[in-house]
Amino acid sequence: MAELREKAKLMNAQDLNRVIRRIAHEMVERNKGTDRMILVGIHRRGVYIARRLQKLVEDAEGVKVPCGELDITLYRDDLTTLSEQPIVHSTRMPEDICGKHIFLVDDVIFTGRTVRAALEALVDLGRPQSVQLAVIVDRGHRELPIHADICGRNVPTSKSEVIEVRVEELDGKDEVVICERDA
Repeated sequence: MAELREKAKLMNAQDLNRVIRRIAHEMVERNKGTDRMILVGIHRRGVYIARRLQKLVEDAEGVKVPCGELDITLYRDDLTTLSEQPIVHSTRMPEDICGKHIFLVDDVIFTGRTVRAALEALVDLGRPQSVQLAVIVDRGHRELPIHADICGRNVPTSKSEVIEVRVEELDGKDEVVICERDA
């Protein structure tokens, strides 16, 4: 497998935190408050971003919005190509999602296949009133008719490039970089 080489930094820690704050405010505006709102982070980095959004909404609105985490591993359409023993994380919902306004949270949207898998996983858990998608970066190259409702930044990429959103909780620092695969 080709190695990744960092090509450019798209966001530093301050930029990333500013984007996350803006997304939190936009979620509350779109939902007309926090009533029946649930944040659901897609494993892995989406979970950490969702938790940050939860804290920001609580600070701004004085209400702790429920926050869950969704593992989509077994819903992926490329499961057999990932590895012989894929790592399955936990799915945890803080409450019943039926009739709720779900904000799916992920770091990057690319082909749309991760979101498709997340939607299938959600439907297995119940029937929400609505589902919206919030991402830090939309890099294009959609293979399915799926879009982000709230997006921090659109970054056109080539297929040989990779966007990495790094979060302090998992990666030791906050930043967004664009990498390129070495041939």
